[in-house]
Amino acid sequence: MSACPETERFAALLRSLKSRSGLSYEALARKSGLSGSTLHRYCRGASVPQDYGSVHRLATVCGATPDELRTLHRLWALADAARAAAAGEQGDAPDPADRSPAPDSADQSRAPADPTPDMAAAPRTTPDPSGEPTPAADHSDDPTPDPQPDPEPDPQPDPEPDPQPDPEPDAGATPLPAALSRRRRLRTSVVAAVIVAAVSVSAWALTNGPSSSGGGRDTGEDRPLFSAGCPPVIAMGEHDECVREVQRLLHAKGADIGVDGDFGPQTLRRVTAFQVLAGLQPNGVVAEPTKKALYTSRVRMGVWSPQKVRQRVREVFPEVPGKAVAIADCQSFLDPLHILPNTNGTRNWGLFQISDARLRELGGTPRDALDPEWNIQAARTLWSRDRDFGDWPHCERAAEAPRSPATADSRT
Repeated sequence: MSACPETERFAALLRSLKSRSGLSYEALARKSGLSGSTLHRYCRGASVPQDYGSVHRLATVCGATPDELRTLHRLWALADAARAAAAGEQGDAPDPADRSPAPDSADQSRAPADPTPDMAAAPRTTPDPSGEPTPAADHSDDPTPDPQPDPEPDPQPDPEPDPQPDPEPDAGATPLPAALSRRRRLRTSVVAAVIVAAVSVSAWALTNGPSSSGGGRDTGEDRPLFSAGCPPVIAMGEHDECVREVQRLLHAKGADIGVDGDFGPQTLRRVTAFQVLAGLQPNGVVAEPTKKALYTSRVRMGVWSPQKVRQRVREVFPEVPGKAVAIADCQSFLDPLHILPNTNGTRNWGLFQISDARLRELGGTPRDALDPEWNIQAARTLWSRDRDFGDWPHCERAAEAPRSPATADSRT
């Protein structure tokens, strides 16, 4: 009875995990903290949870592997976007946390041009009329350096009484044709010089003007995101060459991202991380400010390797090194730039997925949370309060170590 293929694929994976666990709905409800009827709706595809946390909790209780958790998160994101799109088509009030470009473009079967009208209500910046490359060439005729105002170089006066340089002099005057010829040659030379100067100015303006101005935006082949072929806003769910260009630019800055043209959850996380590092609003959509920054910003997105993350986590948590690494792996797959957006508008950041509320409490910012050293030290601060991982209850259950049975029993 699911409403769309995305929801059915999501529900199918939940049913598979539930079946493999061998637990009943009642048992799963007790362990995950959800009601049995709610779990039954999720597994039937009758509804999609608005917060991924409950999905993660359920999958952890079922014993999902890290790869299965990754797949489940991707399927949940697509199902949630499809649900929001269906709600919008039925006239329901939109979720305030939903970004207008993302849900409408979540169905990959739509034509690439479909998101363009939907993005009219997205947070668009005012068009930049000053960056077109044509004005320099159009006004290159203005500076017409006329070095001599139609000179009269003939030292010999005309024998005719009329000194005016008529184009049709008397036929009997013999010196006039020679003087007229000299004048015409001089004028021709002046006109040729002006034309050469104008062409030179135009060529200089075309080659140097737009790139040196700094305030305009290129629309040529060097910046495809600003071409007519790309919409004003590029967002999750789209699949085209514009997305491929975004991924290529992120990869060139050191981001770990595939260049496949599919704006999925991983691209959403990398775009959001880039916006944080570049000092932009982290809304997860590629509008004009983000496009400009992708081409001009010197931000680097290279991060610690998983091996370095494990080593540092063990050093900061010498009391429980293995469990601390397991918690970080469960939370972010040891990815320092991992960002988990929730449909209620909150986000979790970095290696230990520090929440927005904890960030405010610790006096940190999203940029701080994407720094692996700061994130690990923040997790240590939270752990030190009660010397447990109570801030990560779902992952703590998944990371229970057999070496401390008493502790494991007390937390069940």
